[in-house]
Amino acid sequence: MALAIVMINVEVGKENEIFEKLFELPEVKEVYMVYGVHDVIAVIEADTMDSLRTLITEKIRRMDGVKSSMTSIVVMHKKKE
Repeated sequence: MALAIVMINVEVGKENEIFEKLFELPEVKEVYMVYGVHDVIAVIEADTMDSLRTLITEKIRRMDGVKSSMTSIVVMHKKKE
């Protein structure tokens, strides 16, 4: 399983639209609208690194209103119970 955190900058006024579109993608596990350097942060999960790359480059970055993104690949994670 491949996990990544994608930090996204969007065009002014498109924040809610991108937030909702991201949440419609089955690979997107969490979405946050934030204030700061980025506008929206998404936690995504895919079966392989190839699928993750495809999701980011062909679905997320091509959404109307997305200006740029920065991705951090997660190498280890642990959830609290």
